[in-house]
Amino acid sequence: MIISRTPFRMSFAGGGSDLKAYYQHGHGSVVSTAINKYIYITVNKKFTDYFRVSYSKTEYVKNVNDIEHDLVREALKLLGITKGGVDIVYMSDLLPAHEGSGLGGSSSLIVGTLNALHAYKGENVSADTLAREACQIEINILGHPIGKQDQYAVAYGGFNHIQFNADESVFLNPIIFKKEIKEELNNKLLSFHTAINTRSDTVLTEQRRKTKDNLDILNKMVGLSKELRDELKRGNIEKFGEILHKGWVYKQKLATNITNPIINSYYEKARKAGAIGGKILGSGGGGFLLFYCEEKNQDNVRKALSNLKELSFKFEPEGSKIIYVNDGIEKDY
Repeated sequence: MIISRTPFRMSFAGGGSDLKAYYQHGHGSVVSTAINKYIYITVNKKFTDYFRVSYSKTEYVKNVNDIEHDLVREALKLLGITKGGVDIVYMSDLLPAHEGSGLGGSSSLIVGTLNALHAYKGENVSADTLAREACQIEINILGHPIGKQDQYAVAYGGFNHIQFNADESVFLNPIIFKKEIKEELNNKLLSFHTAINTRSDTVLTEQRRKTKDNLDILNKMVGLSKELRDELKRGNIEKFGEILHKGWVYKQKLATNITNPIINSYYEKARKAGAIGGKILGSGGGGFLLFYCEEKNQDNVRKALSNLKELSFKFEPEGSKIIYVNDGIEKDY
């Protein structure tokens, strides 16, 4: 038996610039962090000749092409595991990956699945390999209209500035700042679930289509990611909330379904209660809201959003990892 653990992620600035429609014009960049909420993938050798894939439903099929779960199916095919007798189960600390939390769930799922399947084959691969293979499956094979930031964020873990280049290379640079400053920043961030779940496909399809019209806005969002990176490197978190708010104002102009009256109402309530700035996490339309708020005002924000469930989290320094291996697995492909 193999078990992988892969974190979710939060993106703070530059989101949307990781789409090829944008970075092919030069480069995109984001600032993001992994968090201590995880997806767990279990892979086990079974006596039967069938694949069993268990998530919100259970599939039991003999031919790999008959697996309905597209991410799991394509991960098996990419790694050449086409003979049955494999049991794959995944569990999540948060919402199911398909429910659109805005925390990179689908990429955590595919990265974790690839990591576990490589280990099942007796292979120890790099974070870069996991991220590139995950992008290949999600973007190139399945044609999902998503970017590349989530795959790299969850494969590597940590707090990073990630740059996406026109030649398809990706530069991942850890943002190094003092432990006490990082803890102070963590303590000033609040996140709440909007109780609205959505898939990124609809929002990102429109956003990708409108990229040429939105180049100026996206350029400004990339500029904010670099500004945030530089402020954090100097140990200055005072502008964090302001940068979040500017990014949120820009982001709403990229597509029609990024926000709605309900999300806007929550955002304004939080700001009136003392939050300096915030954003919807992920592509938009639902999922989790994030706010930067001085600790003295946090109870007021919690009261203002008392009908929403709060997510407590810490920054996670590690990316996808194998946390359990049973050496008794027999390998026969």
